[in-house]
Amino acid sequence: MSGGDDGLYRAVTGFAASVPWLAGPAVAVTEYGLFLVVPAIVAMLWWARSRGPRALASALWVPCSVALAFGVDSVIKALVAEPRPCWAVTGVRPLLPCDPPADFSFPSNHTAIVAAFAAAVFLVRRRWAIPAGIFALLIGLSRVYVGAHYPHDVLAGLVVGAGVGMSGVLARSSTTRFISRHVPRSGRQHADKVRPSEFKESRMTLGRQMRRGRRLHGSGWSRTDHGSPTTSSH
Repeated sequence: MSGGDDGLYRAVTGFAASVPWLAGPAVAVTEYGLFLVVPAIVAMLWWARSRGPRALASALWVPCSVALAFGVDSVIKALVAEPRPCWAVTGVRPLLPCDPPADFSFPSNHTAIVAAFAAAVFLVRRRWAIPAGIFALLIGLSRVYVGAHYPHDVLAGLVVGAGVGMSGVLARSSTTRFISRHVPRSGRQHADKVRPSEFKESRMTLGRQMRRGRRLHGSGWSRTDHGSPTTSSH
């Protein structure tokens, strides 16, 4: 199974071999880029812990989606059993040594993982999905660039990963209810606290209201010649 894109694979790997200065960055992205997912997930969980049950439920889905995407992709990989292009396509010079023949090609595990990550991040905070999506595309493209996958392996990995990541919508409501009932509020009460700036503003507003009240009270009273207070209407 080559998917009919042997020619595109040859073109990409041929270009990669002709641009040696780009080989180092491409190998670094494809080999180590995946590890960036771990600190990103930790930071997201830390952020979400104080943003309420729904945000925390969405953030918890991110590592779950990554693990599930890897599992689903691995099952498909074993069922299809497509040889790596670096074994099947002759006359190419991949930037990385070819993986063992038993490590099949379709779909791309790397791409499925980062695609699931990006889709799950979309459910946490939409504005973060743009850099996460760019990150996923870079990882996917790098897999073809270094010669590890066919283009269709990467496309399939994107579909599998994105599908798994977006499926978090189905479980978010029930997870949110579970967190609301069982997670102590002490772990997520920061959002309910009054920030120092808000407290200062409240004090200033109260002070202005008290001064305005005193002025209105004073303007409604006058003193008689004998010094006893009486209303100005008398």
